[in-house]
Amino acid sequence: MFPTKSNETISDALKSVSLEAGRQKNGKLWSNLKEVCDLLRIPVSPNSSIASEETLFQHVQFKTGQRIHMIGQPFEMLYVVNSGFLKTVLIDELGNEQILSFPMKSDLLGVDGINSRFYTSEAVALSACDLILIPFKKLTTLGRTYPELENAMYSVMSRELVREQAMISMLGSLSAEGRVARFLVSLSDRFAQMGYSHRIFNLRMTRHEIGSYIGLTLETVSRTLSALHEIGWISVDQKTIEIKDIQALRNLRRLPNAKTRAKDKAKAAKTDKAIMPAVNLNQRTGTEYYESVLRPTA
Repeated sequence: MFPTKSNETISDALKSVSLEAGRQKNGKLWSNLKEVCDLLRIPVSPNSSIASEETLFQHVQFKTGQRIHMIGQPFEMLYVVNSGFLKTVLIDELGNEQILSFPMKSDLLGVDGINSRFYTSEAVALSACDLILIPFKKLTTLGRTYPELENAMYSVMSRELVREQAMISMLGSLSAEGRVARFLVSLSDRFAQMGYSHRIFNLRMTRHEIGSYIGLTLETVSRTLSALHEIGWISVDQKTIEIKDIQALRNLRRLPNAKTRAKDKAKAAKTDKAIMPAVNLNQRTGTEYYESVLRPTA
């Protein structure tokens, strides 16, 4: 399994490893073009010539904390995430990180290197990862052979760009609480796309990394998660998140402050007791709480 050091890049790891098809040795895993397309959610007809293409792409495993590529490193590869979680970051001259994205299964990495032929960001594994290496020269050759593949790859790259634009739009239009809520909704949606539970999942990133991604401090992220837990929209157990009312999270604009929430909760409890004595306040859904307490007035 390689690289073996947290500061070792993919170029170091590949010095003695050939990417030519047929070099399947020592238990190394390879995927054909059809399997790569399936992972990238590129539709391929069983009758398509792509389905019978014999070119193979090697998998490489990374441990938590290992770098996949670094800023300024010569561009050689695109990477498809087969499993695991990563972060891509910009690093300033003082060593401060700005999180750009949290790639996971089916995402494409390394696109930022195409223009200048040098990577402009750094990719780091947040968990054990399995990535498929796509040598860019090999991809362009295949694109000439299969024009439909070239067009599909443009669509995949565009998909990543649209996601980034949605994030920029969110940062400019939502409150701090809305950003955290929308981040959780985005994660839930992505887990659902991968076929995993969209309701209960682990946060592989730290609160500080979440804050860097959505433009908030660690303290604000932690405080907002606690507030969302308090009103029953989510359950937080260290890194495990359970989504209890995703619609309320989607609708959230801004939470009242803690004092106002406590007042509203007491008022709602009194009302519930008077009207429905058999119903426990804690059994109300987040949407009901939003409708009765948090919905902005016209």
